[in-house]
Amino acid sequence: MPAQLPLNIRWNDAASLEQFVSGPNGRARAAVDQVLTDPGAPAVYLYGPEGAGKSHLLQAACRVCGKLGQPSFYLPLAPVASWAPAMLDGLESMRLVALDDLHVIAGDRDREEAVFHLFNRLRDAGCGLLMSALARPADLPWLLPDLASRLSWGLVERLDPLDDEALLKALRMRAEMRGLDLPEETGRYLLARYPRHSRFLFSLLERLDRAALAAQRRLTIPFVKSVLDG
Repeated sequence: MPAQLPLNIRWNDAASLEQFVSGPNGRARAAVDQVLTDPGAPAVYLYGPEGAGKSHLLQAACRVCGKLGQPSFYLPLAPVASWAPAMLDGLESMRLVALDDLHVIAGDRDREEAVFHLFNRLRDAGCGLLMSALARPADLPWLLPDLASRLSWGLVERLDPLDDEALLKALRMRAEMRGLDLPEETGRYLLARYPRHSRFLFSLLERLDRAALAAQRRLTIPFVKSVLDG
């Protein structure tokens, strides 16, 4: 886990820009790239449903900074009780700050004020800022109208779930990263049989990885059926 991560935050080992399959989300990926290459780039606010890749992009961006020796700070805001507003003090010294699950603080005045002041400090310091939430800034129940306004100043980009072809590509890339050969027909079997949700499918892949290693078997459809239906 990179030293920039606070608390006991689980780092997604697959969260790299190389492992991010853009699919319909090319604009969001380009916006993140701009923040990484230009310290003066506008803040980026990513929104969309669970499993669309928001956390992946935020963690991947922090990973890039870590490889370059640049300080970054990734903070998932859910559960909201796990962090205090004072945790955001002094972050303007970072090269990049990434705030995940921003929607959970809507309606919490103390935390809204902390993010509002952080936004202003980061802008003045020229620090990159990435944020994610389930909905657009205008669609969340903020207590501070000025915060909703600030969050809309930069780039607001929606992330959509991957279609089957892009999801198959992402699944096979994840398998390859784990040292697995996932045949195309087996990947399509998983897509046809199970929910088309990247997080769920990746968890299945972890289960199959363990089973294949223990049995020294390839990921054929019969083997996959025996593991997942057993």
